[in-house]
Amino acid sequence: MARIVACVVLVCLSACSILSADESSDSNAGDAIQKPAYKSPEPSGFTYLAEHFDSEERFTNSWVLSEAKKDDIDEDIAKYDGIWSIEEPKKHSEDGDLGLVLKSKARHAAVSTPLVKPFYFEDNPLVVQYEVNFQEGQECGGAYLKLLTLDDKHGDLKQFQDKTPYTIMFGPDKCGNDHKLHFIFRHKNPLNGTITEKHCKKSKDKLEDYFKDKNPHLYTLIVRPDNTYVIKVDNKLLNSGSLLDDFDPPVNPPLEIEDPNDKQPEDWDDREKIPDPMAEKPDDWDEDAPAQIVDEEDVMPEDWLVDEPPMIPNPDSVKPDDWDVEMDGEWEAPEVPNPKCADVPGCGPYKQKMKKNPRYKGKWLPPLINNPNYKGKWKPKLVHNPDYFNDEQPFKMLPISAVGFELWSMSPDIYFDNIIVTDDEKIAKVWADATFEVRRVKIAEENWSTWRRIAAFTADHPWMWAVYIFLIAIPVVLLMYFCCLSEDKTDFKDEDEKPLGMADDFDEAMESEDLQALNIDPTEQRPTIEEIEDTEKETGTEEVIESDKDTSLISGDGPRRRKPNKE
Repeated sequence: MARIVACVVLVCLSACSILSADESSDSNAGDAIQKPAYKSPEPSGFTYLAEHFDSEERFTNSWVLSEAKKDDIDEDIAKYDGIWSIEEPKKHSEDGDLGLVLKSKARHAAVSTPLVKPFYFEDNPLVVQYEVNFQEGQECGGAYLKLLTLDDKHGDLKQFQDKTPYTIMFGPDKCGNDHKLHFIFRHKNPLNGTITEKHCKKSKDKLEDYFKDKNPHLYTLIVRPDNTYVIKVDNKLLNSGSLLDDFDPPVNPPLEIEDPNDKQPEDWDDREKIPDPMAEKPDDWDEDAPAQIVDEEDVMPEDWLVDEPPMIPNPDSVKPDDWDVEMDGEWEAPEVPNPKCADVPGCGPYKQKMKKNPRYKGKWLPPLINNPNYKGKWKPKLVHNPDYFNDEQPFKMLPISAVGFELWSMSPDIYFDNIIVTDDEKIAKVWADATFEVRRVKIAEENWSTWRRIAAFTADHPWMWAVYIFLIAIPVVLLMYFCCLSEDKTDFKDEDEKPLGMADDFDEAMESEDLQALNIDPTEQRPTIEEIEDTEKETGTEEVIESDKDTSLISGDGPRRRKPNKE
């Protein structure tokens, strides 16, 4: 058995040494290839906005904090006084890699910046992309980005607020258990110029982890001139569809609508079933029979206390000193349950139980039959929709002149980074590779745990499975070995060596040579250890041999051996 354990230990040590050598080689390789220091990304082509927030001075010169107030709310919470800061992320930071952080909670906050030039929805797609990290999780609030509409009346970004017109709103939002990833665009009615919000259908994928894992996530929206859209999270497709078919309410209204002036005719019978006019109530039908009757077979229990009331005046209750008989009436002690009724089925007059009445049938109603005059469910007739239009190019939205965050959140330290607005999907992809993907690789390296290293090592060295099997088998083998060994503990090579306390029969122990040599009467009650020690202390005539001490005297299984005193 010892040899098996030794072999397994040697195998484990060998595996560990190989794993350590493998890690050491990886470490040496990493040291040999020195990682470059962080460098702020540069867009690979033209962009309407490319913001990495790595310069606080640049942020101060480019972004505008809102000084507006919300309408129709209390003065104390109307201001946009949320706190914004340029700082490193709390985890997985690199020297010089900064981001925009919403520090405050339960306060309105708004900040915005103009585009290099307005974006017009013509022949090129719109690509919006940015990172969000809920560093403290998210209880309730959003982190969405608004793409503000080109409008001379709202060109002052210091007045940016919730009513500032936007063309697209995109990004995550959560409150309670409602997790959303918004894509809303405002559509202009080509007939009357009214503006209506169109909300994208919800994705079937779960969004919870993006709000609680405290890691950065990349949100990408692509809207193409063919009226299709794509939504990605961490470069993974999350939602896609058509601007014409996948929004609520739809972009185009229905061609026909129900006539609002049409009314249901008075003779229109929409009853599918009617009572049978030919049916008659049976002669033996008793509508007056009660639903329940007294159970005459119910008998009062023998220990039922008829003469005892269920409630009695509280004997411990005392009339208040300020009780006025003229004003309050005669004082009566409040009632409490009668203690004599606690251990019996009941007290007071006994009432027999009720049971279902077999004669009860209830009110008679004629059975239902198909209505011969049924005309179906009435609906108003359809007429042409006077507000109908057919916009075949909803992609051609209102132009965009700026982007901004207008938020309210119950969780602080929301981190934003690497915003890009462009009309080229490749430029956005290169930007993501140089920012988010680099960050994600770094996080993966930092989170590379021992278990993952073991898994990778096992994949490269399949013989490690034999080690795992051995490690699992060792406890089982040891358990079986010691269980079998314990069964032989009571086997003795010499019968004379068997302790008296383990004799097969008590009478056999009483007849043993040791008892006869000591002249001990087996029928006589033997003294306890305490009594013998007290006697020895008083007389000092005997000395106990430590090797012959036997506690079997306590259990009555045998004598205690002593060495006679020479005196």
